[in-house]
Amino acid sequence: MADQKGKMSEKYEDQVPGRQRNTASARSDVALCMPCSKKNRQTSASVYCPTCSEFQCSDCSQIHELYAFMKTHQLVDTNEAGTKSIPFDMKGLDQCDEHQEVLKFFCEDENKLCCSTCAILGHRKCHSVVEIQKIAGRSTSTSSKLKASLQEVREKAETVIKYAKSSKKQLDQDVKEVFLNIRRMRDNVLKMFDDLEISVAKDAESFKTETLDKLTRKQSDNEKHVADATKSLETIDNVHQNGTSSQQFILEQRMKKHADELSSNVDKECQRLESMAVSFDFDETLKLPPLLISDYVPGQLILKYSVPEAVKPITPADPIVEFTKITSIDLKQTKDDVGEPLYSGLDFLPDGRLVAVDNENKKCLIYNEKLEKLGSYQLSYYPRGVVVVSEADVAITSSSEYQIIFLRVSKSNDMTFKKTCKVITKYNSLCIKDDRNFVVGSIDDTRHVRIVSLSGEEKDFSINFPNKKYPRATSACTYIRNSDKVVLTDKHEDTIYIYDMKTNTRVVVKDDQIKKPSGVAVGPSDCILVCSMDTQTIVQISQTGRILSSYKLDTIYPYRLCVSHNKNTLAVTAGRVGKMKLQLFQLTF
Repeated sequence: MADQKGKMSEKYEDQVPGRQRNTASARSDVALCMPCSKKNRQTSASVYCPTCSEFQCSDCSQIHELYAFMKTHQLVDTNEAGTKSIPFDMKGLDQCDEHQEVLKFFCEDENKLCCSTCAILGHRKCHSVVEIQKIAGRSTSTSSKLKASLQEVREKAETVIKYAKSSKKQLDQDVKEVFLNIRRMRDNVLKMFDDLEISVAKDAESFKTETLDKLTRKQSDNEKHVADATKSLETIDNVHQNGTSSQQFILEQRMKKHADELSSNVDKECQRLESMAVSFDFDETLKLPPLLISDYVPGQLILKYSVPEAVKPITPADPIVEFTKITSIDLKQTKDDVGEPLYSGLDFLPDGRLVAVDNENKKCLIYNEKLEKLGSYQLSYYPRGVVVVSEADVAITSSSEYQIIFLRVSKSNDMTFKKTCKVITKYNSLCIKDDRNFVVGSIDDTRHVRIVSLSGEEKDFSINFPNKKYPRATSACTYIRNSDKVVLTDKHEDTIYIYDMKTNTRVVVKDDQIKKPSGVAVGPSDCILVCSMDTQTIVQISQTGRILSSYKLDTIYPYRLCVSHNKNTLAVTAGRVGKMKLQLFQLTF
């Protein structure tokens, strides 16, 4: 039994990097200094550094005393190295391309992975060079984004392959139909069609051969893309199941460029997709008697290229929105306020003025582009949402009353009551559906989103909503007019729902970047912008549910937001008790 344990120990220790068997004795192990081995010197190692994953002699190990960032490394005696965990084999991905050393550092200034030599020689002047093991756990969502990107690459490449195969099949059918058409006509004009078949078939076959070569090459290229993406996804899954957090971080950094290149190549292939059709159209009259085919061809071989309708939206334009802060103000309680302001609704007038409703103090307020207060209107109930209906009118919902009221806003910032629409449901957020209707989010109702006309008539969408109710301040909605889609946030489930009214389908969006989503608005290019309270970010989402970007705010708990009519300005309110803010951002893309 003891002998069996000894063999197991030998087998285990043989897997420690740098450990070599002594040929003089089958039972003894000799650890060689790995830095010396790279210089073709055979030196016995005296210590093992688990952080560096290296056996080192006493001379080489002294480098740990020279550099501050290496003084935290815990050196162990070589005899103890066998008890350390065996590193996961990264197959060279964790090695520096230039120095063939293990990647141990990350330069945050230059966004580069570094080995010890890189850190010493190339990044000595950088302000932030940190050990990978200390920051590897920060980005848990990068892997999901990388996998999503590679999966998208694979799906696009598979689509190209699908259409290449379909086009080859259709091309074959079209060419066969040409032959059949010619043979049917040959019954009537025998001699001329004998020559016609030879001539047209030659041209058709030439086109078929040339086109098949192109399609075969396209298919082959994209099969390689699929294989490449699949292999990368397998590597990512393998590393994330078996590797350390440092190895996962290294893999993500190494894979980003590769994934971008794959995506770019497949996008180009998608943009060049064409379908081909071959047909033969006869002239209305045929010259008789038959003439030499060289003198008269009674028809025309037609070659057509077109982009398949189903493929056209395969590469949607989803520009990444960039945020630049314009101004910010603290929301303070004034002498005529009962409490600290809580803006539960925001919207822009067409001229750029900002309308806000204060749920705490029952007010509607007007701000200019510098967030200077221009006007205020005292309401009789607690407002929830606000939307601009026209150049001068705004509509406001209530969390305490079954009504939607309308106010008129003058150029001089005076606000006057216009009318009240009685409703049978309490509503939270609201937005414009069309010239006559709102889309509104309900409070404590299983019909989560409804349609309310400007005159107060209510009706339901044809959507099978989950059988649950949203209490006040737990959900918000918006509407994308160009695609007829409703977006709904679910604060407690950390979820965004995108409902397609045309197809009665929905997309469910859950991601580590979305925690306690609250306000939602339609941004540039009809993207979706969501306040993620617990991550303190504005998250940009495509209409297909893809996370496009995430902008970190310099304040906490973003709550409500709105986008100007020209889509170049964003207003957001955020904060907690004692630290409420209202901010404006410029949007570019």
